[in-house]
Amino acid sequence: MSEATVSKPSLVDIAEDSLRTWLASGRHRLGERLPPEQELSARLGISRGTLRTALRRLEESGEIVRRQGSGTYVGSGASPAFDEGLERLVSYADLARERGVTMEVSELTIEELPVSDEIAEALGIEPGHKATTVSRVLLLDGKPWASMRDVVHPDVPLPTPTRVKAALREGQMVLDVLKEQGVQVAYARTHITARVVSGEDRVGKALGVDGTSAALELEHVTCTAEGVPVEHSTDIFLPGRLDLHVMRYLEEPAPLDSINRIK
Repeated sequence: MSEATVSKPSLVDIAEDSLRTWLASGRHRLGERLPPEQELSARLGISRGTLRTALRRLEESGEIVRRQGSGTYVGSGASPAFDEGLERLVSYADLARERGVTMEVSELTIEELPVSDEIAEALGIEPGHKATTVSRVLLLDGKPWASMRDVVHPDVPLPTPTRVKAALREGQMVLDVLKEQGVQVAYARTHITARVVSGEDRVGKALGVDGTSAALELEHVTCTAEGVPVEHSTDIFLPGRLDLHVMRYLEEPAPLDSINRIK
């Protein structure tokens, strides 16, 4: 009997394993754009043809997502979660552009509505006072991503509802509209809670929930540098839609000479 022949891994196999190990290192977040093919092939020391074959395998397994004319991204599925730090006040529209994701809006309404006691207290106005209320569902690559409701302080000037709707449909957030109006936004206080949504309530229906589901609710109060509140917003995400993290540092960083001694 002849001895069994053990086949050696091909260059594509090696490239695939190398890329998988690199992605598993945790340095690249879900939805993050990867370097261009030319840079990746140079790092691995392989041809772009070999790299493309390896990337095609990873795409088939859902470990990466490739978008024509946009690039290659970490993650599985067409609507990656946004992994974002709470330290940075940034519009979801900017995050979508960074991730190469198409953002759309549905069920958009802009109304002058009486505010609840809780929101009135957050904005520093009388309960029942009317304020511009913007409600909508955000879609990422055509799939429901978040239910959002923004209440703008009555003293903050806004464009006409028609112009606001046009801006939101173009992918902007209310935060973007406020900044374009010259509102000196500086920071936002964010309160995070867990809640349950179902297919029977407004939010659950909007997000396509079948039965019941846990959800993440982010309540923001956006303020100027002087601490004047200009907007209250409530954003609700289903599991897997948003992955938040917080960077925590020592109160006093280690002196530079101590770091050098460690090295």
